Amino acid sequence: MIIIDSGIGGLAVVRALRRLAPGLAVAYLADTAAFPYGSRPADEIAARATKLVTALAPRVPLSTVVLACNTLSTLALADLRQRFPSYEFVGTVPAIKVAAAESRSRRFTLLATPNTARSSYSQQLIAEFAADCTVDCYGAPELARYAEYALLGEPVDDTAWRQELAPAFHDDAQGRTDTIVLGCTHYPLVQAQLAQAAPWPVRWVDSSEAIARRALALPHVPMEPFAYVTGAPEVDRYAALFAREGFAATQWLDVDSAPRAA
Repeated sequence: MIIIDSGIGGLAVVRALRRLAPGLAVAYLADTAAFPYGSRPADEIAARATKLVTALAPRVPLSTVVLACNTLSTLALADLRQRFPSYEFVGTVPAIKVAAAESRSRRFTLLATPNTARSSYSQQLIAEFAADCTVDCYGAPELARYAEYALLGEPVDDTAWRQELAPAFHDDAQGRTDTIVLGCTHYPLVQAQLAQAAPWPVRWVDSSEAIARRALALPHVPMEPFAYVTGAPEVDRYAALFAREGFAATQWLDVDSAPRAA
């Protein structure tokens, strides 16, 4: 199977897959040339998703495609399933249902990118699974970028983490935040930094393992464990990280020159 994300947040799903299925060989595509997706227009994200799958098709057996990105899933999943009916697509859903079940104060926050936080899909999940809760939706403008920097070994100031995270926490007449939904796959990878920056302890919930279980239930074929980036200058920047994560090589995928999908 192939894991697709705007950057390296999908490694949270890769790690969950390997915990559940040790030795599983997966490929990975980080759309580094377009990272981050969080504030891009919806039609741009949908068009980008089509280009990514079109470029991958000649190089990777696409039996199952995991969109390990909440923004990509909420804005492009339905269109991809229509355009590429021979592939199995697995989307990423914020863990609203889990948070609603675990929150004792009945107040929690969906911490996500701006696109995911304001999406109609997120609002539908809240209405369906958390109607009896106060749910704050916070689209953190820079948090995915900070996570990407941290995972690449590029330092992020402690003050920046605290300032970016602070609007996710509330304590007023409506209740006190006791649970945070990590609504971007980058965030579980820096949960330690988030916990340190938090003004008080909370539960952190994400959907990485649920995504992995769903993907493993679908057909998947063996493939070379290669990682791809969409910006040629970024191969060297990402190669060491992908090597540590068990990928045999990091290569450039020329998305913008790929033939257009029918």
